[in-house]
Amino acid sequence: MNVAVIGGGYAGMAAAVTLAAGRVPVTVYEAARTLGGRARRVEHRELPLDNGLHILIGAYAETLRLMRQVGADPERLLLRLPLAWRVHRRFSLEASSLPAPLHLLAGLMGAQGVPFRERLSATLFMIRMRRRGYALERDTSVQSLLQEQRQGPRLTRLLWNPLCVSALNTPPESASAQVFLHVLRDSLGGDHAASELLLPRVDLSRLFPEPAAAYVQAHGGTVRIGERVTAIESGDASGTAGFTVRTQSGPRAFTHVICALAPYHAGAFLMGAPALAEAAEAVEGLAYQPIYSVYLGYPPEVRLPSSMTGFESPLLQWAFDRGALSGQHGVIGAVISTSGPHQDLSQDALGRLVHQELQQHLGPLPEPLWCRVIAEKRATFACTAGLRRPGTRTPLPHFLLAGDYTASDYPGTIESAVRSGVNAANAILDCKP
Repeated sequence: MNVAVIGGGYAGMAAAVTLAAGRVPVTVYEAARTLGGRARRVEHRELPLDNGLHILIGAYAETLRLMRQVGADPERLLLRLPLAWRVHRRFSLEASSLPAPLHLLAGLMGAQGVPFRERLSATLFMIRMRRRGYALERDTSVQSLLQEQRQGPRLTRLLWNPLCVSALNTPPESASAQVFLHVLRDSLGGDHAASELLLPRVDLSRLFPEPAAAYVQAHGGTVRIGERVTAIESGDASGTAGFTVRTQSGPRAFTHVICALAPYHAGAFLMGAPALAEAAEAVEGLAYQPIYSVYLGYPPEVRLPSSMTGFESPLLQWAFDRGALSGQHGVIGAVISTSGPHQDLSQDALGRLVHQELQQHLGPLPEPLWCRVIAEKRATFACTAGLRRPGTRTPLPHFLLAGDYTASDYPGTIESAVRSGVNAANAILDCKP
């Protein structure tokens, strides 16, 4: 066996680590100069920023397991916070110390900022979903599910809708209720550890992809950064050279290929093979949603009320205090999920608007010293109701897909990317002589 992994994001590096641990020769090709894909480091003013502000949760079991495997200690690299959902001066929910699931139910009943009848309705909703195994007979939109379950307008606005947008990066009126319930099952509906929030203390490339690359190389694999794959040619998959992978440095033969590119890049390789027509059709049918990360550099004394602060705002969902998280004092990172009129603004105009909104919520702030907007216009697939997602295995023998868009319980998250990479690698290891 000799495996090519195309793409050095979280999915590709998870696959490579799993193969290297199984003593299978693996070569990772990453076109960019920085590992991580859509969750990678971006340098600005000699500061390591991220191209997307990500929140992990304790339920990300595979991500945490692989981090430990490659020597990236989660206890050192992640700030672990008990479940708390705070919208500045509007809403606050904190899990109690009771055993699960009572910790969440008590937290809902004691939430601040919404009337009692809405808290009771939310508690009953979670009880009903738990009894159903968080499963629906037929997928529908999150908005329809919340209306059917008679969730109150204030709690919907301050908890359910922001949670949907944060987790699925898709508006509630079109987001998949079934995937949303999977998120509830493994986060709010999980135990204390599963429902904890994990905030990165380092940039997203250092969090896993770079330690993963070191692990792969230490176990006999190769990671080729800055090398773009231009073609994948399939031959006799029963032979020792089932595929030829072509790059600017020349062709190389492999028995297996894991395509771990973003779906809009993977499609170019899928379209050429008749056996991959169904997977190509599923990928072509995906729509996308953006995530804008807006970084503002203030004087070092500027701080947020907490390391992560939510806002009831037409623009902002969350802001992160990079000083509290990673020692970048005065740097505030704000995240804007899904599409909206902000996409039509220049970087300077959007930075000014974010600064103005922060002032409206937090009070007077000094003028920012600098601004950096990082726009991932296709950050995630639109996780809509009834969406058909391609599987890991394809009809072309020994050609597999990995990525957060492949079929799973989860939306487009770091955990779903990691799980897909592990699944693709295990499919190969299962065939190992």
